[in-house]
Amino acid sequence: MKMESRRREYTTLDRKVLVVAVEGKIKDWAAYIGAVEGKNHMKEMDEVAKHGTKIPKEIARLLFPRFANDFTWRC
Repeated sequence: MKMESRRREYTTLDRKVLVVAVEGKIKDWAAYIGAVEGKNHMKEMDEVAKHGTKIPKEIARLLFPRFANDFTWRC
């Protein structure tokens, strides 16, 4: 499954800091944080999803409650 077909959502902590939730292949999910240029968050979220740092489950659940309800956390 390509990343483009998976559910994704982002939130901004700062204009240059994104957190991105990504649906996995088996109805799981994780969230990643990364620095961006802050010019186009829709485009920049893909890079954060691919190369960002995974955040702890407890923080991710607060930022993305719908993902937490719909999917199982990826360990």
